[in-house]
Amino acid sequence: MRTDLNKEAPNVVTETQFRVLLQQGYQAEVVCKTPAFRKNAVWYGEWFIRAVTEDRSVEKLLVPGRRWNKQEEEIQLRLFKTANGLISFLEGFGFDPIHIPLRKGGRALHVLPNGNTLSDDD
Repeated sequence: MRTDLNKEAPNVVTETQFRVLLQQGYQAEVVCKTPAFRKNAVWYGEWFIRAVTEDRSVEKLLVPGRRWNKQEEEIQLRLFKTANGLISFLEGFGFDPIHIPLRKGGRALHVLPNGNTLSDDD
């Protein structure tokens, strides 16, 4: 029996693979891992991103391009610690507007405005 590796755990992608999935019609889902709080003019928290299909049957977690931990079996999520960092990352892919959940467990789905494709300039 042949196994579809695209549907097997751990379902993770690097930034380069994330870009390819967006070109294939995937959407970006921002998930709030810890409650956000404001200190002065900056919002802090922990957010991660998943690439999901429109019907949400397949999801892939965004991970750093390099593995910093020594344990090969431990998967590190690409975490964003400030809303500004998250906005900058998503804007770089062409998302507009950008929605950021502030409560733990909150989610916000982002769809590219130009028909789910990235231009060659992005």
